[in-house]
Amino acid sequence: MTSPDRFDARPEVLRLEGVSLWLSGREILHDVGFSLRAGELTGLIGSNGAGKTTIFRVILGLETPSSGRVLFAGHPRPHRNRLIGYVPQSIGLDPDVPLRARDLVALGIDGDRFGIPLPSRGRRRLVDDMLEAVDAQAFADTRVGKLSGGELQRSLIAHALISQPRLLLLDEPLASLDIRSEQEVVGLLARIAREQQIAVLISAHEMNPLLPVMDRVVYVASGRAASGSTEEVVREDVLSALYGHHVDVLHLQDRILVVAGKDEGHHLELEREQHALPPRGLG
Repeated sequence: MTSPDRFDARPEVLRLEGVSLWLSGREILHDVGFSLRAGELTGLIGSNGAGKTTIFRVILGLETPSSGRVLFAGHPRPHRNRLIGYVPQSIGLDPDVPLRARDLVALGIDGDRFGIPLPSRGRRRLVDDMLEAVDAQAFADTRVGKLSGGELQRSLIAHALISQPRLLLLDEPLASLDIRSEQEVVGLLARIAREQQIAVLISAHEMNPLLPVMDRVVYVASGRAASGSTEEVVREDVLSALYGHHVDVLHLQDRILVVAGKDEGHHLELEREQHALPPRGLG
């Protein structure tokens, strides 16, 4: 965990200011505001339909806010999307496609361009360096259809990082992973944020796997958000105000359980995000 003083001294990468979004006469986001800084790992936490995916879409430029601003380093969102690395929850690859892990990573260099990229020593070195950065050398030449969930996540993270983004967005990267792979991916992301000074934003339905490494949390409910440290946000008074009804926050050893009441149907830690971002390709 990063101390508040050191965290605040880091350069700001992203800021949402009073972002609201109306679609088909319905308010999807209401006055959402938070900031991310270099070297920070932040959890974007919320239950089904809370607004996490819509926030990602706004950051990626797929939705234009009805009001408010999205700023990168104090400036309006740039058109150069390569400043943002994005790891989708799924990529929809045919398991029989003859694509190795290293080929998937290499697509992050120029996969958004037409034509077949020419092989080069520099290109291979760049791919090898990125595979090493995510500890993926052992399966670099394995076909993606044969990768485990954790191995595929590492490959996708390397793919997103190879263009040297300043912000890395990950949509439910821990979904369907076993506990060991979950811990490994979380540790990897925390190390990448720290060593490469990238702002990392992880969408998740449950915060507990992120607690050991999460610098801050953006908690989303019914299109509204509260942000800050875990201690500042994950409290009964804050979350009750966010939900508009009483919420219980239970601390069980090293885990936090948020019980949002009968209207939510389940404890938040059991919820899954129902809305997926559309594929953006592998470039």
